[in-house]
Amino acid sequence: MVTIKDVATASGVSPSTVSRVIADSPRISKNTKKKVRKVMKELGYHPNVSARNLVAKSTKAIGVIMPSSADTALQNPFFPEILRGIGSVIHKEKYSMSLTTGTSDKEILQEVERMVFGRYVDGIILLYSRINDPVTNFLRENDFPFVIVGKPYEQESMTTYVDNDNFQAGKEITQHLIEKGHEQIAFIGGSLDLFVTVDREEGYVEAMKEAGLEIMDAYKIHTEFLKSGGREAVEYLLSCDIRPTGLVVSDDLISLGILSRLEEAGFSIPEDISLVSFNNVYLSEITSPALTTVDIQIYELGSQSAKALIEKTTNMEEPPKRIIIPHKIVYRNSVNKLT
Repeated sequence: MVTIKDVATASGVSPSTVSRVIADSPRISKNTKKKVRKVMKELGYHPNVSARNLVAKSTKAIGVIMPSSADTALQNPFFPEILRGIGSVIHKEKYSMSLTTGTSDKEILQEVERMVFGRYVDGIILLYSRINDPVTNFLRENDFPFVIVGKPYEQESMTTYVDNDNFQAGKEITQHLIEKGHEQIAFIGGSLDLFVTVDREEGYVEAMKEAGLEIMDAYKIHTEFLKSGGREAVEYLLSCDIRPTGLVVSDDLISLGILSRLEEAGFSIPEDISLVSFNNVYLSEITSPALTTVDIQIYELGSQSAKALIEKTTNMEEPPKRIIIPHKIVYRNSVNKLT
């Protein structure tokens, strides 16, 4: 590992000068600071936050990693609610939280590296599970404590994670439409890189198969977990030769975009098209019509992930846990029974 002495030697200054640059001392000139910081970056040196943390070996802080830039992700009510759940636990335990703000996967990885090598946090919560995720790989390689909200793609038995049974939830919510007489049912989800989308879609497929209904590739659409993604999905569905009568949408925010675009196109929900959704964010209850949706207990996902991480950081021998948060369907006004 690169040390202060290594940085001092490469910079041509004393170790004490490097320490003062790290502390941003006004006694050090701008040119010297610029030179030393350039060398630190080239050598990949990450300073520890403070001597106190080195002695205590604890920062009493956790890192929370968003699946995309915070600006975009926080448009989805899922994330403020899960952060509220995490916050309830860390406040009680007198921990603080560092939230990623990177605008790309590369920037997020760099921020996680800074958190880990600089010992800014004791552990990390990932608010997503993705195939070949560089952040997950980095944390595993460095044996750094972390918890995933979602199901890990690899080394499931060796990773602590908090999740819902998204396959079962996808199956149950699709069966609700089938029980109401719907046969042409489309699925609209997020990226297939995300395990949550894959599981919910597989549940939809299983329900359709068990009911002996045709599953058309044209009825499986993947878009962003944003309102704009829902609007784009509707444009595509309206161009299909056979328009679906029911929609299974894997996120409430996408559903809001779908509702507004269908209304613009002159369709009425649920009279013309029925819609079911996931997450039960607060907007799902106040929109018109109010959404029938799967309540995944977002707050509980957050609080349980924080509890599991703190247990892991205070006891490195803590075995990996698989924590499944129960779901339930909240029945509202977005589904119509076909006669």
